[in-house]
Amino acid sequence: MEKYLTINIVTPNGVVYDHHATLIVVKTLDGELGILPNHAPIIAPLAIDELRVTRIDSETHIDWVAVNGGVMEVRDNIVTVIADSAEREREIDLSRAERAKQRAEHLILEAKEHDDVDELRRATVALHRAINRINVSKHY
Repeated sequence: MEKYLTINIVTPNGVVYDHHATLIVVKTLDGELGILPNHAPIIAPLAIDELRVTRIDSETHIDWVAVNGGVMEVRDNIVTVIADSAEREREIDLSRAERAKQRAEHLILEAKEHDDVDELRRATVALHRAINRINVSKHY
C-alpha cells in the first residue's frame, strides 16, 4: 500500500503546485473533505476556499493554496485539482488582495442600490475570492 499521495494543482496558466503529501484537505461544495493515501476514487466540485497539504517531507509542514473553484479528482493516490485560479500562500500579494476586497465591497453596495442582481452575484464572488486570498496569505 502506498504511504503518500501525489497532488497536482493546475490552472489555465499551468501547474501551480506539484508535491507528494500524506494528507490533503479541501472544501467541496458539500463540505470539507480529507484525503489520505489509498482513498477511494472520487470526483468533487470545489468551493472557493483554502486547500491544505501536509507534505511528505515534513509531518509538521503544511502548504496552503487559495483555490478559486474547480474540480478535484482522486484516483490511484493521485489528486488532481483543476481550478479556475490558484495561488500558493507565499505568492499572494496581500495589498493587491486587500484592494480587490475593497473594490468588491464597493461594487456590492452599488449593485444593491441599483437592484442589479447579476452584478451583486459577481461582486459577491469577487469578495469571496479576495477574502480567501487574504486568509491564505496569513498562513505564510
